[in-house]
Order: sequence, then structure tokens, then C-alpha cells
Amino acid sequence: MAEATQLDAPASAEKIAIDGFTEEGENLSPFNEGTVQHGAKKHSHGDAPVIPEASRGERLKSYKLADFAPLNGREEDWRFTPLKRLRGLHNQPLTGTGPTVEVTGATNVLVETVGRDDSRIGSASVPDDRVSAAAWEAFTEATVVTIPVETVADGDVQISINGVDEAPAAQHLIITAERFSKAVVVLDHHGKTTLAQNVEIVVGDGAELTVVSVQEWDDDAVHTSTQQAKIGRNAKFKHVVVSLGGDLVRMTPSSLFTGPGSEVEMYGLYFADAGQHLEQRLLVDHAVPNCKSRVTYKGALQGQDAHTVWVGDVLIRKAAEGTDTYETNRNLLLTDGTRSDSVPNLEIETGLIEGAGHASATGRFDDEHLFYLMARGIDEKTARRLVVRGFLNEVIQQIKVPALEERLTDAVERELAAGNI
Repeated sequence: MAEATQLDAPASAEKIAIDGFTEEGENLSPFNEGTVQHGAKKHSHGDAPVIPEASRGERLKSYKLADFAPLNGREEDWRFTPLKRLRGLHNQPLTGTGPTVEVTGATNVLVETVGRDDSRIGSASVPDDRVSAAAWEAFTEATVVTIPVETVADGDVQISINGVDEAPAAQHLIITAERFSKAVVVLDHHGKTTLAQNVEIVVGDGAELTVVSVQEWDDDAVHTSTQQAKIGRNAKFKHVVVSLGGDLVRMTPSSLFTGPGSEVEMYGLYFADAGQHLEQRLLVDHAVPNCKSRVTYKGALQGQDAHTVWVGDVLIRKAAEGTDTYETNRNLLLTDGTRSDSVPNLEIETGLIEGAGHASATGRFDDEHLFYLMARGIDEKTARRLVVRGFLNEVIQQIKVPALEERLTDAVERELAAGNI
């Protein structure tokens, strides 16, 4: 199964508009015009249930849990998530003992533990779902890591997050790269937990920041993480998600451009075994002109009832002329009994852009690749492993932390060995 879309506008001083678009956005299907259900426009897919908020940018954001209705599993943002496996993160008080946090590595960054009344809390994010809002109301202190103005970190910043309790808990982290600073920050999750986490990321003007979030939890861990980044003028931000361990892991990273001339790269790697649910829902919000984004997520699945979800939302607002964006998701099914849901979404409110597109594909091994390797004397089992390694290595090599890249390569090898691939 494969889906691909590409929309391009020639780059010129006059910014030629895309056919079928105006400065007000896409000329929607005539099937939608004048058609309403209970006062709301029908969804473009026909007579499907009404979508109350057509735009990704119109969805509810609030610091108050009471503003979000209780979940029933039919919400668009939660329709793929098995709520019963959240172990109460969505409907119980988050009073458990959260994971411990230890920061090591770079010596020229500032590390603080602050109360929830610190003025920096809320500087980069507002909860946009019920679990994130519950975590916001429940946390009592936050870990703040700051890369000072014009500082180049003298090593990778390692944030070790070790779960010790399975009772539902909340956690809050803030990572700030002040203007013209440069750093790599690794969030390393391990242990046992039932955790609702909010991570705020501030990338100042001219800063270069890489954040890598690794989920190698124990097999029965449950983890939801909202990681929202605010990117300033002429900044560069790279975000990498690697999900391997845990029973249910739900990552919702987002990048919001607040100044022109910035670039964002978002990468993801996930490997689901039997019974695991690994979910990634991301947003790139082009709110200002002349910014560039690239999204590449890759996943592999093996074993009965292994389930992965990838939903990629890219929003190009009316003011975001000159946007250049593309997102890709690829999924490799290694055995029978797996399920991968992949939903790329592209919302454009102006046609005056450089280019925009998305692609999604899910399938089994490429027979031509296997034939090529086996024709050169490589047995089928080894050939299959080589294909998987090559498929996932594109994401691993983007981390640029040699020790972590080696560790994740070994982890993928262990996954393959466990599945007898």
C-alpha cells in the first residue's frame, strides 16, 4: 500500500501560485460546498462523521484539564490508541512517583530544578490533549536545561530518565537553547513507569539544537510524551524519536516556527514486537514565511499484534509564504499478524509556497533487494537482516552521537534476533 502527493510552486520573485489554490488556500472539493450536517461542513471523504475542527491549527489548547472532555476512543487524536492500556493516565490522578532525572555530559550548560511557578514554564508549549493537560496540572517541579547565549556545548547533554514506579505519574522538562548557542541533548528513557510527560523546547534566534528522545523502557512500561518546540529566527532544530521498549509508547512531538529563515528536521525510528503499541503523532506548524521542514519516520514490525501508528500533520498558515516542506513515512512488515497505520496530512492556507508534499508506504521485504543479495551468495536470513538494517540506518545515522548510534544499532540487531528474522 502506498500513497504519495507532491505540490510545488516555482521559486521566483513573484511567487507563482499553485494550480487549484488561491492565497486563501485550497479550492476544496465541490462535494463540500454548501453541504452541512448539524451546522458543520461535511468531511471531504463523504458521509463520514462530522469533524468539528477542520483545521489542525484550530484544535483546543489549554492548561486546564477540565477544558478537555473525557476520552471515549472515538476522538480523532485517540482513535488508534488502546485507552485501556493507558493504565489510568487519561482518567486517574497522576500521583505516582515520576522517573528520576540525572543530567550528565556537557559541563558548560546550566541545570536547574524549579517549582511550577517558575516564569519559564509554559514558554514553549500549551497542552493540546487531555493526558498532556493532566500532566500539566499534576507536576510539582521541573528540570530545566539551558544552553547559554553563544555557547557551544562542550559535549553531549545526557538526560537519563529512570522509571521506578508503575503508578500513574507526571513529569515536566524544559530545554532551552539561547540565541546563537549549539548543543545536542539526549533524553534516555529506561526502567518501569506509567508516565505522562511534557517536554518544552525553546530554540532561540540563530541557535542550533538537536534533541534525541530514546524510549528503551521495560516491556510493561506505559509512556505518553508531548514534546513541543518553539523555533526562533534563522534557527536550526533537529528532533529524533527512537522507540523500542515499552508496552505502549505514544509520542506527540511538534515544531512551531516563530521567526523566518529557520529549518526543522524531524526523524523517527520505531521497532514494534508482538503486542507492542508504538504511536507517533507529530505536527509541523509553518506560521511564518520562508521556513523549511523535512520529516522522515521509519518503522519495522514483527510478531502477533505488533501495532504502530504514525500521523504526520503539516500546517502551512496563510502568512507562511515561501514554505518548503516534505514528510515521509515508511513501514516494513516483517511477519504476519502486524498492523501499521500511517496517515500523512498536509493543510495549506496559501498557495504562495516553494513546495510541499508527503508520502507514505507500508509493505513487506523488497523481493528485488533480497534477490540481489542472495544472488551474491548471502543466505536468505542474513539478507533479510541486511535489508532491515539498511532500512532503519537512515534514521540512526542522523543522531550524530557515535556511542548512541552504536548502541541503537546493537538494539536493532537484538530485535531482529528475538524475532528470528
